Amino acid sequence: MEVVFDSTSGGLFSALADIMYAKGGYVGGAVFNDDLSVSQFISNDKHDLPRLRSSKYLQSNAEGFYKKVKALLVKGEQVLVCGTPCQMAAMRAYLGRDYPNLIIADFVCLGINSPKVWRKYLDSYEARYGSPVVYAKAKSKEYGWRNLTQKVVLADGRELFETKDTSKFTQGYIGTHMYTRPSCYACQFKGFPRISDITLADFWGIENYSSELEKNLGTSLVMVNSQKGMAYFEEVKKKLHFIEMPFESILKGNPALTTPLKFYGGDREAFFRDLDLLPFGEVIDKYSNYPTGRTQQIKKFVKNCLPALRFLKTFIVKTRCSPKAVYQTLKYNSWSHLLHKKGIIFTPNCVVNIDSGARLEVDGLVVFGDKSHFPGSSLESRLYVGKNSTFSMLGDLIVMYGADIEVLPGGHLIFRGKKNLGSGANIGLTVICGDKIDIGHDVMMGRHVLIRDNNGGHYLNRRGYKNTRPVIIGTKVWLCESCTVMPGVKMGDGAILGAKSVAMKNIPAHAMAYGMPAEAVDTDVLWKY
Repeated sequence: MEVVFDSTSGGLFSALADIMYAKGGYVGGAVFNDDLSVSQFISNDKHDLPRLRSSKYLQSNAEGFYKKVKALLVKGEQVLVCGTPCQMAAMRAYLGRDYPNLIIADFVCLGINSPKVWRKYLDSYEARYGSPVVYAKAKSKEYGWRNLTQKVVLADGRELFETKDTSKFTQGYIGTHMYTRPSCYACQFKGFPRISDITLADFWGIENYSSELEKNLGTSLVMVNSQKGMAYFEEVKKKLHFIEMPFESILKGNPALTTPLKFYGGDREAFFRDLDLLPFGEVIDKYSNYPTGRTQQIKKFVKNCLPALRFLKTFIVKTRCSPKAVYQTLKYNSWSHLLHKKGIIFTPNCVVNIDSGARLEVDGLVVFGDKSHFPGSSLESRLYVGKNSTFSMLGDLIVMYGADIEVLPGGHLIFRGKKNLGSGANIGLTVICGDKIDIGHDVMMGRHVLIRDNNGGHYLNRRGYKNTRPVIIGTKVWLCESCTVMPGVKMGDGAILGAKSVAMKNIPAHAMAYGMPAEAVDTDVLWKY
């Protein structure tokens, strides 16, 4: 599972490489350099596999690579090389003949992006967050394979995620095809026969054929194109869980297998000029409006109307048109904010007490007391926001029924809500805030979670005792069923607090903690929604 999680698909390339390393052979492919540019690289050191693993969606520098491959082949070394179809075709042309000790793998390629655009995208992080990017990973699975999540780590240690819906780089790549290489618009290496012995791909559409393999972690598709490739794949089979599929099953989900990119008609030269003049996000937004024909204008209009229509549906479904729920929703929100998906929708059986001197900050759509699974349930949900207190909801959020959230006078409760995929609490959430509780983006909570930053006004005759201490919960934290977060606790990004555990001291980022009191039992843990 570790290999699958670290790979951008199902981890098949790693299995191919393991066999070659076991033979003492060499494995070649694309790696990130220290400056996050990409080059072709080859070695016989299996410790290099993590660098070779995973996709890099930009053109790699192949200078000197083919010479190294040929020198190894002439010496009689076993070699496995993976690259784009055009790179592998170039290598075959350079070698001049087939070598029995060479296995060539390519992959289904949508198109290769400009390194300059990639660099500008990374630089945009420094502009936005004030710290350089030191690590980048495409299709990180921490938000699920299907979300095409770009993960970056900054020099100051912060981890940032952008899904296909929030990443400007992905939007430009998939949406406009503006900055793929011009040759990609007339690719000569689509279709069949393949230039490689083995072709790799993501199996888009696997959910239509195998529920067993569909876990939103990615499934590899492999096509064996030659007798030599078949012989090699037979050696790899013992490491795999695989099934044979009809050839037709792969075509719908992988149109790039047979069809080149279509250039969408924008001004490519103007795009690259603006890239030097404007912030990266502004350039992508500017050129994503092409083409501007009537059909596209209609599509854009419909797209702009969809959020309001979706909100109206959500409003009707969640309030069930209950007079009490509709009244409370409209009392604490304006229609204009609601239609822009910013506000709190109260469901039936909510008890709400918000002091006139309290402050609500809402920058997302919040459903309070949601009863999706049991719409007929009368289980009460309670919200209290006291005098001079603040309740900040800074992203989309779903709080299931049976919740008891109390922001005591002078307290400040922050729910940062959804940023990339989701944020919410299962039934029975209890939050008691007397000072400050800050819950980060994309935090998920199981049933009957308790978070409190105070001891209810009870004092002890102990040095340094404080009745209230702020609670800080980082981004993408997982709070499991019936766990408790006590006053003063800080939980790092990606941390996990196990079921029925009680956190009484800080939990580091990406640590898994269990017990009463909770102790870290594992580190460097990554988890998927």
